[in-house]
Amino acid sequence: MKITENVEMLEISMNMLGVESKIFPTLIWDDNNMILVDAGLPGAIKTIEDEITRTGLSFDKINQIIVTHTDIDHIGGIQDIKNELDHPVIVMAHKDDKPFIEGEKRFNKITPERMAQLQEKIMSMPEDERKPLLEMFQNPTKSKVEKVLEDGTELPCCGGIIVIHTPGHTPGHICLYFKKDKILIAGDLLHIVDGELRGPYPHNTPDMEAAIDSIKKFSKYDIEKIVCYHSGLYTSNPNQKLAELTEK
Repeated sequence: MKITENVEMLEISMNMLGVESKIFPTLIWDDNNMILVDAGLPGAIKTIEDEITRTGLSFDKINQIIVTHTDIDHIGGIQDIKNELDHPVIVMAHKDDKPFIEGEKRFNKITPERMAQLQEKIMSMPEDERKPLLEMFQNPTKSKVEKVLEDGTELPCCGGIIVIHTPGHTPGHICLYFKKDKILIAGDLLHIVDGELRGPYPHNTPDMEAAIDSIKKFSKYDIEKIVCYHSGLYTSNPNQKLAELTEK
């Protein structure tokens, strides 16, 4: 879906542990840059490339990837994309998630009990589905981060992109505000449920207090559109809805 002249919300089908869903990476470009925000699961490159081609844009022009956080469905496709393209691709992420993306540390939000349940579910699957899932959990993908981002960093491309550090879901979770188009890319901090804007899900947000405090940071921005990674585009009076979320 083309949101503005230079912002495209991609729609990618995802199968995670046998559950079908959709994710919405974002593509932003100007005369010199094409930036992909979040890169899907490992093995998703063909789907992403096909979706970009369908929009009339060129996958080959991607030269930067911004990662909102370290979860596998956001970083899993990075290395595949870098390997596919014949030019350097700069990966950007917050400094607090960098060691997890690069594999120096392992950040596991899943409790041992939950992991045991997941492994039991994986082992019950057909072998062709089971093997890649086991590989994904046992040997998480990793990729080098070439540019470290911090709260308040402003990238000069595409009319100005402001990095907002929004910890809670992960230590280095970030959201992105596009000054020119008044668009917020919310990563996993916000979701749309039955047409209503909602905050983070408690079951996969280790620090809910920090996550709610993070939403308060948006009060200084005039936001007309919000892209939620797992639920798409929200446009119904975002500023008011964000204020209501923090009041609750």
